[in-house]
Amino acid sequence: MSNTLVLGGARSGKSLYAEKLAAASGKETIYIATAAAGDGEMAARIEHHRQQRPAHWITVEEPLALAQALRQWRAPQRVVLVDCLTLWLTNLLFADGSEYPDVGQLTLPARFHQERAALLAILGEEPQAGDIILVSNEVGMGIVPYGAISRAFTDEAGRLNQAVAAVCERAVFVAAGLPLVLKGAPC
Repeated sequence: MSNTLVLGGARSGKSLYAEKLAAASGKETIYIATAAAGDGEMAARIEHHRQQRPAHWITVEEPLALAQALRQWRAPQRVVLVDCLTLWLTNLLFADGSEYPDVGQLTLPARFHQERAALLAILGEEPQAGDIILVSNEVGMGIVPYGAISRAFTDEAGRLNQAVAAVCERAVFVAAGLPLVLKGAPC
């Protein structure tokens, strides 16, 4: 399988598709969850996802140091599923407590650039180290968002998806639960 990027919009079926890929691998599955429960609604979403995952999967909650978690858990006998890159991006943008102006040029936190570079480096390593499935939202197909940080998020999510797709052996777009292979062999 090697490295696979699974993209899609909100409620497109991308996470379910990625979970099916992991299960079909027959390997031990490590699920790296990047979500952080900032409020009750998000806590309920996280709990719902926990309940849906197979009990024998190992869940690792890592909202920021994704490359470090991948380095720790990636192994030839495992598949590591990361859900999701856009939540991870959001966590990094606000990790240092930054408040962003509504308009104007933004300076993104240094940690964002460091963690992004570390992720791309580990994805560029030999695929024999173990399979990775990354889930990410495709956010660039709608209107241009209002507010500088929302636009910066959309820009950085698009750049991140492009960079990850470039180093992955396979990229799949999911819409209405249906996968469309963009790069690599069909799953």
